[in-house]
Amino acid sequence: MRRIFCLLFFWPLIVCAQYNIDRLVMIGRSALYYEDYVLSIQYFNQAISAKPYLYEPWYFRGIAKFYLDDYRGAESDCTEAIERNPYVVGLYELRGLCRINQKKYAAAIEDYTRALRYDPESQNLWHNRILCRIQEKDYERGLAEIDTMIQRWSHYARAYSMQAEIYLLQKDTTLAVKALDKSLELDPYDGGIWAERAIISLARQKWKEGEGFLDKSIHLLPKHAGNYINRALARYNQNNLRGAMADYDTALDLDPNNFLGHYNRGLLRAQVGDDNRGIEDFDFVLRLEPNDLMALFNRALLLEQTGDLRGAIRDYSKVIDEFPNFWFGLEHRASCYRRLGNARQAELDEFKILKAQMDKRYGGKQPRLSKRQMRRKSDTDPDKYNQLVVADEQEVEHEYKSDYRGKVQNRKVEESLQPMFALSFYAVRDEMHSYIPFDKDVEEFNRQSESRPLQIGCTQPSITEDRMQRHIAFIDSVTTAVDNKKSMLLLRAVAYSGIRNFDNAIDDLSTLQQLDSAFVLAYWQRAVCQAKLNEFNASQGTNIDLKSANVLSDLCEAIKYAPHNPYLFYNRGCLHAQRKDYQRAIDDFTRAIQLDGNIPEAYYNRGIVYLRAEKKPEAIADLSKAGELGLYDAYSIIKKYREK
Repeated sequence: MRRIFCLLFFWPLIVCAQYNIDRLVMIGRSALYYEDYVLSIQYFNQAISAKPYLYEPWYFRGIAKFYLDDYRGAESDCTEAIERNPYVVGLYELRGLCRINQKKYAAAIEDYTRALRYDPESQNLWHNRILCRIQEKDYERGLAEIDTMIQRWSHYARAYSMQAEIYLLQKDTTLAVKALDKSLELDPYDGGIWAERAIISLARQKWKEGEGFLDKSIHLLPKHAGNYINRALARYNQNNLRGAMADYDTALDLDPNNFLGHYNRGLLRAQVGDDNRGIEDFDFVLRLEPNDLMALFNRALLLEQTGDLRGAIRDYSKVIDEFPNFWFGLEHRASCYRRLGNARQAELDEFKILKAQMDKRYGGKQPRLSKRQMRRKSDTDPDKYNQLVVADEQEVEHEYKSDYRGKVQNRKVEESLQPMFALSFYAVRDEMHSYIPFDKDVEEFNRQSESRPLQIGCTQPSITEDRMQRHIAFIDSVTTAVDNKKSMLLLRAVAYSGIRNFDNAIDDLSTLQQLDSAFVLAYWQRAVCQAKLNEFNASQGTNIDLKSANVLSDLCEAIKYAPHNPYLFYNRGCLHAQRKDYQRAIDDFTRAIQLDGNIPEAYYNRGIVYLRAEKKPEAIADLSKAGELGLYDAYSIIKKYREK
């Protein structure tokens, strides 16, 4: 009886503690979903401190650390989670990715092998293990596993491209071409495979064919600098200097620190007589690699050409110190000494040349670049100073398959909507985005409130650990003074919203609405909190139709009491767009613009909805206006659709 009594007495406490930990983990996952990684780590820390034997807090904290590029910390958390539950495939997959990012390929192979015991049909696990085999140079086993993949997934194009990579590493270009052609037959929209096919053509000096493959790769991957570098090489070898120069310019716009781009553009500029800008390119190369003798010699030639003889002698001397028998360099240095009137030093260099019976013409001009000749970056033969540089190895960029690639939320696409406007303590200001939201109800509340002023914004800053502690302290201080005061309840709800605790925020806002059924700010904020909660729940596979109707009800109620608030119409437009009710979304965004024609997000979202409704001219007009008002992401979408 005593045991039964104790169990009955303590059972509510046990259930409550379990509920609190589950709530902490759920709020942490919500913060993780919205990319507040530091905030999510704080929630998972609390859960781990309370119940260190649960695997989930360790796992989700590992995910947050992974997104913060703390691969070592994420690996450690995954290991802790595996010790607590060794049967969860995702743990091995995440730890494998962490180990890959630390170049621990053998350890990653072990993780993928263990994961495949529990999920042998996972294509991602097979894919990543094969790429690790390639990194470990275990080509035979890699090919065997690719054969297994092809048997299971005969239409998986990437399996053939990995097969081609191994054949290339084994110097079998014939089989590599065959595998790549099969891959392109299955998936002609993979820009990476077209780039790999081009590399083989360039290696065979089939410049026109290589350029054609690179054209297709660039069409599919317009932001990849390496493709432009390679196409410039192909164009140069077809005497298309203007096209090659344009490609180097584009590559350096995308990747300003690209060594090959600056070096080869410098050579090209020297050939066409653009000496000063050629010097700028070699200056940049030498800032990246101060001891690159080829770049030094080419800069010396250009300095001599532009009249900076002392600078030229300085660079020539460094090269000659390394290669004392580089006669062409001695000849040019002697010429510089003579032009400066230093006959003694000039004669010393000339004597070395005569003694070696060199037949190079004295004072000859720099030869034109060698056609159809390239040198590898590691080749330091000074006689190849005027040859374009290519990388020592044309490495294929490996794309590891994972649910953790890119953003946390798979919902995000390139043409995603801007978020809803909400109440917050922080205003995110952007120098390029100068619009400052204003609403008379918010202003009136701030005037009457004795506490922190509220701001309006559709972007919330990430919560740092320090800011989270300030939020929690503020919530504690407000809680002691709430006593059903409207202002305190609203402020606490906004504070809860700031740390992604939407459930508690909704509870406070619901209480507030019971106290004042016409309080616009409560309807507004509750609609936003419920919408964010719905978005997270939908990502977990939960049906949100009923809760979505609650959001719509709150927004309609708020609009009834504040029909001149553009942000309420904007938010309702966002909700209609999410529900694919495009005409109503357009109507609401239009009404928001009529009330305030300076909201860039309203034009942007209406443009996105027009695109989804296949009204391209209207979409481009709206996106153009959004860009004009400072939302510059709109221009990349305009460019994409104009190219289409």
